[in-house]
Formats: sequence, structure tokens, C-alpha cells
Amino acid sequence: MNPGPSHPDLRWVNARAVIRCGHDGTVATRPSQEWVRVDGVAVLVAHDPEGRDITACPNYGPMMKPCVTTLQVVEGYSDWLSVDGRRVVLDNLDGLTDGTVPGTVHYDVRDPGQPFVRAAR
Repeated sequence: MNPGPSHPDLRWVNARAVIRCGHDGTVATRPSQEWVRVDGVAVLVAHDPEGRDITACPNYGPMMKPCVTTLQVVEGYSDWLSVDGRRVVLDNLDGLTDGTVPGTVHYDVRDPGQPFVRAAR
């Protein structure tokens, strides 16, 4: 009997998370809700990672634009878990930035900010 595809448990992402652009610039985390927390820190929900400032992107030079803003999330919102109707952000988060070369520079979670709460995709 085939148990079906295996999905690793993914950790919930909270406001303490380390999210970086592909050049290692730092993405600001700012939760839009405060009442659901993990380890005392607000959990990020749908659209929280989008439109956020990116600082210290080292992608400078002639004809180069550093990453300064996150764009739409491509993957990383839970299909099953939500807070007030907004899907929880998981640590498989992936989206694009506005940096050079357009459409190629991604941002992702390096540390979800907490090791405790996990969810099957």
C-alpha cells in the first residue's frame, strides 16, 4: 500500500524570523495580527511577507539594482491553517524581489523564528 506523497512538516513563521533576499539582504518582518503567537511572538499570515523593505542587499554596481522590496509570495502559505481567514506563513516561503535581474531574485526563510510549532503542508 502506497501511503501517498510524503510532505515534511513545515514550521510556522513568526515575526522573529530571518528572511533574506537571494543576495543576503534582510527582509523586514511586520505581522498584521497580534493575537496568535508562538513563543510569545506574533505569527505571520498571508500578505505579511509582501511589500516589505529589504535592507543591506549587496547587489550594487553599474546596471545593478539592489533588492529593496519583496513582491508577491509564490509559495509558503498554508493550505489548511489560517488566522482570521488569512493563511499562516510556513518556512517554505518563496517569493520574488524587485532586484536585478527582474524576475530572478527570490527571498526565503533562513530561520522561522521558532522551533516549536509545525504543520503538514
